[in-house]
Amino acid sequence: MIEFLTNPYVLGVIKAIVVFAGVMTMVPMLIWLERKVVADVQIRLGPNRVGPFGLMQPLADAVKLMFKEDIMPAGADKLLYVMAPILAFVPAILAAAVIPFGPAPWAQVVDLNHSVLYSLALSSLSVYAVALAGWASNNKYSLMGALRSTAQMISYELAMGLSIIALLMVAGTMSYTEIVTQQHMSGWNVFRAPTVFIAFLTFMVCGIAETNRAPFDLAEAETELVGGFHTEYSSFKFAIFFMAEYVHMVIFSLLASALFFGGWSGPGVNFDPATGTIAGGWPFVLLGIFWFLLKASGFIFLYFWLRASLPRFRYDQLMAFGWKFLVPLGLFNIFFMAIYYAVRHGWFS
Repeated sequence: MIEFLTNPYVLGVIKAIVVFAGVMTMVPMLIWLERKVVADVQIRLGPNRVGPFGLMQPLADAVKLMFKEDIMPAGADKLLYVMAPILAFVPAILAAAVIPFGPAPWAQVVDLNHSVLYSLALSSLSVYAVALAGWASNNKYSLMGALRSTAQMISYELAMGLSIIALLMVAGTMSYTEIVTQQHMSGWNVFRAPTVFIAFLTFMVCGIAETNRAPFDLAEAETELVGGFHTEYSSFKFAIFFMAEYVHMVIFSLLASALFFGGWSGPGVNFDPATGTIAGGWPFVLLGIFWFLLKASGFIFLYFWLRASLPRFRYDQLMAFGWKFLVPLGLFNIFFMAIYYAVRHGWFS
C-alpha cells in the first residue's frame, strides 16, 4: 500500500485532487465574504438569513442554479455555447498545478522549469471562453461584451507580460519554486529594487483587468449590456462562469504572492534549499502554506475593496490606460531594470 501511494503518478493525482478540492472550497467562502465586505462598505447587512451569519447562502445559491431551467437560445451555436463555460473554468484550475504552496515537494502538484510561462499561457485562454460565449449566444449584448473583453484582455496581457519580464530579469528563472526559494534567502522581490515595485503595481492592475473585475468589468457592465457575455446563460452553465471568475481571482492572488511577496516564506519557516528540507518537519510546511494563503488573502480582499469603492471605467478610458500608460511604463521599466543591473554589476566600468 505504501509503495502504491509513493508512486509518482499516484502521488501526482492525489495532490491534484487536494489542490482542486481546496480551491473549490475557497470559492463559496469568497462569494460569502465578498458580499459581506461590500455590504459593510455600503452600510448594508449582506447575507444574514440562510445559516448562521448567512454562511449557507452560497450553498443555497448553488442549489438554486442547479435546479433552474437550462435554456438554449434560439439560433445559438450549440457546441460553442456549451464549450465556453468549460473553457473558462478548466484553464483557471489547471494554473494551480504549478504553484508551490509550501516548502516541500508534496505541497506542489508539479514543478516545471517554465511554470511562469505555463500559467501565463493558461490565463490567456480565458479570452477565448468569453469570445465564444458572446458569439455563440446569438445576442447583441453578449457579442458586445465579448468584443470588449477580447480587446481588453489582449491589451492588458501585453502590459502584464512586460511587468513579468522585469521581474524575471531579477530572478533569472521561470520556475515559481526557484523564485520563491530565492525570496526566502534574500528577501521579497517587491522590495529588491524600485523597478520591481513598479512591475508589481503593473501586474496587479493587469491581473484585475484580466479577471474582468471592477473597475475593469466592462465585459459584463450590467448597466449597459444587461449581463454582457453571459446574458444568455442560465442554470449550471452560468454557475460555471461565476465559479471561474473567482478561481481566476484566487490564482492571480496566489501568483502575486509567489512572484513578489515570497510565497510560503515567513516567520518560523526554516527551509534549507541546499538539502531541500525544512527544520521541524511537516508542521512547519503547514506553517509555510498558512503564510502563503494569508498573503493571497490580502490580495483577494483588495479585489473586494476595489469593487466596493471604485466606479467602472469608461471603455475608451480603459483602453487608453492600457496602451498609453501601462505598456510604455512596462517598456521603460525593463529599460531601467537593465540599466540598474548593469550599473550594480559594474558592466560599465
